Amino acid sequence: MKEKNVVRQWILVVILSLMKVFVFSSAQAADGEDSSHKIKPVLLKVPLAFPSALPAVKSSIVWVADQAQLISNGSIKVKTYEPGKLVAPFEILDSVSTGKVNAGFAISGYWAGKIPAANIFSSVPFGPESGEFMAWMYYGNGLKLYQQMYDQAGYSVKVIPCAILAPESGGWFKRQINKPEDIKGLNMRFYGLGGKVFSKLGASVSLIPGAEVFPALERGAIDATEFSQPAIDQMLGFHKIAKYNYFPGWHQQASVIELLVNKESWRGMHVSQQATMEALCKAAMTNTLAQGEAIQYQAMQKNENERGVTNLYWNAEMLALFEDAWQQVVNEESQDPFFKKVWDDLSSFRANYVIWQRHAFLPRKTGDKVQ
Repeated sequence: MKEKNVVRQWILVVILSLMKVFVFSSAQAADGEDSSHKIKPVLLKVPLAFPSALPAVKSSIVWVADQAQLISNGSIKVKTYEPGKLVAPFEILDSVSTGKVNAGFAISGYWAGKIPAANIFSSVPFGPESGEFMAWMYYGNGLKLYQQMYDQAGYSVKVIPCAILAPESGGWFKRQINKPEDIKGLNMRFYGLGGKVFSKLGASVSLIPGAEVFPALERGAIDATEFSQPAIDQMLGFHKIAKYNYFPGWHQQASVIELLVNKESWRGMHVSQQATMEALCKAAMTNTLAQGEAIQYQAMQKNENERGVTNLYWNAEMLALFEDAWQQVVNEESQDPFFKKVWDDLSSFRANYVIWQRHAFLPRKTGDKVQ
């Protein structure tokens, strides 16, 4: 009996010893795994090209900032800064590239003076609309060419499309524009490639940041302007000065806004952090498009019913004039080799997409009254 007890005691000792070894080894393995996969926290400081109070900014980068910290369990923090607080809007690309800041939120057309093709990645006159634009970006060559543009131009940035807006309005004017002669001599704030169209038609066009547009309109430095959609424009007060709001926004049927991240900072992020930011920005594309489609009619109704604004649809003569001038602008811009490369790729995509577009979507019926 005594021998059996001794054997049992030894068996118990051996089992306990083996359990200790197993637990200790498992703990070491877990510790080793944690340390090898430990994610270093990252803080992205993001100067904005547009005020955070604007709906499209709230539903994009401000929303991304909130979600990034939550989804990454605190390993990603995104802090946004109002326009001009860290960096002036038109200096964001250079500042991100040189590492003055590690990120920025802007629109690529702001860099068109340095990179002509940059205009295409923000908006294109006479389409594509939002669905087609995203199709080309994500499932055509758009995103690859977008990054290649910055790489080829020598900018050390990672670009991520992070918002897409539904169509903008066609501009705010102090008087009606019914014929080509009405454009000649106008002083206008107009964005991107659409601005080049108006220049070709005899207007004097400048591109100024959003915060400066209303003061310029108020003091008469400009006679007309465009900025964004009605729900955004109303926050800038254009309706107080210009009483004619034209549609459609042929110059910006869709508008992409970008998140730029310094390339060295991007490479220093864990792959899960990179994936989180890319996924959140793709979600923000959906968020901004859906919100933009939902809130425009209220602003348009208020403009007409309470603010004395007349919503107008460009007549056929003016739309034909704009489209003809646009083709001239394309030919001129295509003298830049990379612009031509991007334009040819987008045009090829659209030429194939058109069979789907013409068969799948309902056209606006001839004679329909535009409300």
